Amino acid sequence: MSAVPIQNVYYLLCYAWNKLEEGEVVDIGAINSTRLVDLFAKVLAGGTHHLIRRGFDRGYLSFAEDAGRVKGKVDFALSLKRNLLARGSAHCLFDELDYNVLHNRILKTTVSRLIYADELDDRLREELREVSRWLREVEPVRLTTQVFRRVQLHRNNQFYAFLLNICELVYHHLLVDERGGRGRFRDFLRDEAAMAGLFEAFVRNFYRLEQDELKVMSLKIDWQARYDEPTAGLLLPEMRTDVCLVGGRRRVIIECKYYKETLQKNWGKSSVHSQHLYQLFAYLKNKEVDPGWEQCDGVLLYPTVGMPLHLTYEISGHRVQVKTVNLDQDWRGIEEDMLRTVNVRKSVRKSMQRVLAM
Repeated sequence: MSAVPIQNVYYLLCYAWNKLEEGEVVDIGAINSTRLVDLFAKVLAGGTHHLIRRGFDRGYLSFAEDAGRVKGKVDFALSLKRNLLARGSAHCLFDELDYNVLHNRILKTTVSRLIYADELDDRLREELREVSRWLREVEPVRLTTQVFRRVQLHRNNQFYAFLLNICELVYHHLLVDERGGRGRFRDFLRDEAAMAGLFEAFVRNFYRLEQDELKVMSLKIDWQARYDEPTAGLLLPEMRTDVCLVGGRRRVIIECKYYKETLQKNWGKSSVHSQHLYQLFAYLKNKEVDPGWEQCDGVLLYPTVGMPLHLTYEISGHRVQVKTVNLDQDWRGIEEDMLRTVNVRKSVRKSMQRVLAM
């Protein structure tokens, strides 16, 4: 999957994170590089410039200091213990608005680390150095997965959520030599587990945003099973669809699969991945007992940058498609493929068109 154009990777991320409006802020059309490290550097530089124009976020932080006049709340116990009152001062606890909030610290740390990535374009390296100077008063932070979970944002600073998503991707995929300070970016497109979640989120949000004929949801499907032991039912695996499209008399269950090879090969013979087809068939058969779902459709949807595939079967009264979406094409082609897969028309509401028009 490494042949996916980086502009398309950007659009996938914007959809998956539901950040189309934030994605419009950065002009990625000017990037001539094919390296993901350059894409993320451009997004962080452009996004930080956007923050510079609108003003970095501040938050109330707690401080403690010895002061000659009362500031905030006096810690009398500590002041008496250290005999500060006799010297005309006191130990004070107070809150102040400060730029050193956690989301600014994560941004500062990520930008600083990315500057030393080996393959980074020199012009982008200078852009990052420039925005880093605007963050010189912000302290770095030791990045961990838990640190990203601790960030608390609100409606007025939601733009940070987009940048922090980029920062977390860089954290997981920039391998830094702690001794030399240099870094090497690991291509996350080769991480099938991570990309599977990204592709599923893209598909779900694409249909939620780009068409309004069908309602988009994820459903838990109950097993049509009988059992004598109550605990036996608890041991059945959960069936939950990736994406369901529902509207009028139409019902479509979509399973999103991100695999290096769209087809499996056994003894030199190519075929549809059996486990994927079995999974989709189990969903269709167990759901068909519900009113309106008797003839629901199923789609196995794969991304590809190579040979296209569009197979259609009639299986036990259900229309089943095995379909690929070519990610190595103009984004409008991807959009048309996605809409054609479930036979819906594009809605007139705002969508990726504004990003493409930048």
